[in-house]
Amino acid sequence: MPRPHHLRVPAPSAPPLTGHLPFTDAPGVSDPIEVTSRWLTRGGRPWFPVSGEFHYSRHPADAWEEELLKMEAAGVTAVASYIVWIHHEETEGRIRFDGDLDLRRFAELCARHGLDFIPRIGPWCHAEVRGGGLPDWLLARDCVPRTDDPAYLEAVRPWFAAIAGQLRGLDRAHGGPIVAIQIENELYDQPGHLLTLKRMAQEAGLSAPLWTSTAWGGVRLPPDELLPLYGGYTETFWTEADGGWPDTCRKHFFFTHQRDDEGIGADLRPTTVRGGEPDAFADRFPWATCELGGGMAVAYHRRPRVEAADIGALGLTKIGCGSVWQGFYMFHGGTNPRGELSTFQESHATGYPNDLPVLTYDFQAPLGEHGQYRPSYHELRLQHLLLAEYGHLIAPMESVLPSHRPDGQHDRDTLRWAVRSDGASGFLFVNNHQPHEPLPDHPGTSFTVELPGGGGVLSLPSSPVTVPSGAYFCWPLRLDVAGLRLEWATAQPVCTVDADGRRVLVLAATEGVPVELALDAGTLASVSVPSGEVSEVDGRVLVRGLRVGTDALVEVETVGGGRVGLLVLDAGSARTLYRGEAWGAERLVLCGDGVVFDRGKARVHSRAGRPSFAVFPGLGRELTGAVREGVDGVFARYVVDGGEALREVPAPSVTMTRAAGAAPVAVTGVSGRASVPADKYFDTVAAEYRVEVPEGLPDGAILRVRWSGDVARAYVGDVLVADQFYSGRVWDIGVGRLGAGTLRLCVLPLGVDAAVYVPEGAREAAGVAAVVSAEWVVARSWVVR
Repeated sequence: MPRPHHLRVPAPSAPPLTGHLPFTDAPGVSDPIEVTSRWLTRGGRPWFPVSGEFHYSRHPADAWEEELLKMEAAGVTAVASYIVWIHHEETEGRIRFDGDLDLRRFAELCARHGLDFIPRIGPWCHAEVRGGGLPDWLLARDCVPRTDDPAYLEAVRPWFAAIAGQLRGLDRAHGGPIVAIQIENELYDQPGHLLTLKRMAQEAGLSAPLWTSTAWGGVRLPPDELLPLYGGYTETFWTEADGGWPDTCRKHFFFTHQRDDEGIGADLRPTTVRGGEPDAFADRFPWATCELGGGMAVAYHRRPRVEAADIGALGLTKIGCGSVWQGFYMFHGGTNPRGELSTFQESHATGYPNDLPVLTYDFQAPLGEHGQYRPSYHELRLQHLLLAEYGHLIAPMESVLPSHRPDGQHDRDTLRWAVRSDGASGFLFVNNHQPHEPLPDHPGTSFTVELPGGGGVLSLPSSPVTVPSGAYFCWPLRLDVAGLRLEWATAQPVCTVDADGRRVLVLAATEGVPVELALDAGTLASVSVPSGEVSEVDGRVLVRGLRVGTDALVEVETVGGGRVGLLVLDAGSARTLYRGEAWGAERLVLCGDGVVFDRGKARVHSRAGRPSFAVFPGLGRELTGAVREGVDGVFARYVVDGGEALREVPAPSVTMTRAAGAAPVAVTGVSGRASVPADKYFDTVAAEYRVEVPEGLPDGAILRVRWSGDVARAYVGDVLVADQFYSGRVWDIGVGRLGAGTLRLCVLPLGVDAAVYVPEGAREAAGVAAVVSAEWVVARSWVVR
């Protein structure tokens, strides 16, 4: 049965407030950053930033540059990082900025590659760090942290001065990358203290056009002093083991205009103290985010698994809701550094309600703890390419919801959709995915969008389609492409590139949805299609039946004599698409592996012996480091030059040296939640295995372990080098930096009655402590010039 969906776009709102906030960029910068009440601008143009969190102090410094390039290739434009006080000053008076703590070098690397930098200076940051990042020596003082207690501020002042010293000359006035500075974190009821911290940071010499604060939980902020940033996660580790999927996560898969997420950090907020009203700043500030879930940490008592589609659907839905700044936490996972006096994880032992792993902070992020590419990386890159191309159009567009929309958060039957529009054009967003509870197919779906002021009605597609379960996408409405008006497309716009004298728009098909392109007949002189059929209906040229793929290039000549191409990739190929400056021009690269662009050349990261990639537009010359293999549609296909052969590494030999004993008796912490078993059990009842690590493995080599049980730890001698709580995921151990020798794996079983949440399908295996299999994962990088 057909299911038409109708939406009326209202007349555009009055212009946003401007000049009403005390945010000013450095005098004389060529691209001044400003904030209106609805969007941000840079150089006078609407600006849609994409930020990703990467904690430099949780990753080896010699790998920072390549990891930043990976983030840039994913469409991240700004790198955010907590500056974790306890990492730098574990011992009072000895502040370290050496090695993996070299804040200045990290910021300079961001600048070198055109990435903005956002230091989140705390002093309290949370980040699942011991004491929330406050050093033990400070917490032992007679003071009240996170208040204007003079004894507390006396300790903070030299810390801010140390940060300012590291970042001196890296502000915008000196051509530096710092576009924003976050004060504190998740402090919802101390507006006066937030203002004190901002003033102290400024007095120390820190400077940025934007000063920000997290704004969830009904936060109260000093009026107009801090830009409120929001968040939203697909899952939580901080809720109860038996609490099910939280409604505060469920709501992020609906189109709504509610910005606040009252669930983030709720385990650390006293229920007797209330903050301000949710979304209290919507009339004066744009909808900007800093913590959209790029994954999720795991606690001992609760171990959620996050899938790539969860992250992709959340991100796209937030754009449809009205976000003008996509900020992901985490975008790159990490490993807690080793403390000289203690471990650095959040734990029951330090008074927190959750026990976290000692070392791993992988976060199931798009880029893993050891730089592994995850499917979510490719999901988000597809969206970020869209924002890089059209973010300046989308940012000023208002989000409009249909009159008929889901009846509450447990309505799984009503299609979830929204439009962002400026009154004349726009983008239609659909989300038919959420975790845990699949949404049904929606057969017979069509949309009618009424534009205001005589702008007409768009009814699309020409024949109803089925929106498949799990699908999420964005369709363009009246999009101008170099003089051609694309009335609509049932495919998602990705990016454009110049090729052979024409502007080519790349679109991504959605699996299971036929592609239809509707072109305004008044803007084209001719159209040529490689497949399918062309017809004219009501002043529109419809292209239907197109076989999508690398050769699906529709060629158009506009009435102005211009040439335009519309290249529609299949869903799989679209997720292998990169765009960057390489070989003398802007290029599109299709590669199932990782690609980074670095000062005119490209590097391919792959586990394959000789990975291939495809390039469009063609080069007209040979490449150094790759051999032409043929064509792939409109792309030229290459295979990397083998160069030095990869050394064959024998499969790891895993030897059991001790069988597991009975599971340790469950204990609870101050929160009443299950606590991680004591260290002694890893030497007594854990199953133990030994793996010999050979010589000559590259720094990025990983031992990938498939295992079952409760908690696993890896040791070199008696030194803990890796750990993980079981959730059914593989365990990646970074062995390349350990050197040759014996790796000892210790695995505990989970007790039958343990009050621990393990994802569906993994609970039974958690009761059996075993290493099932292991393999070396050795990636290599090829430079192509």
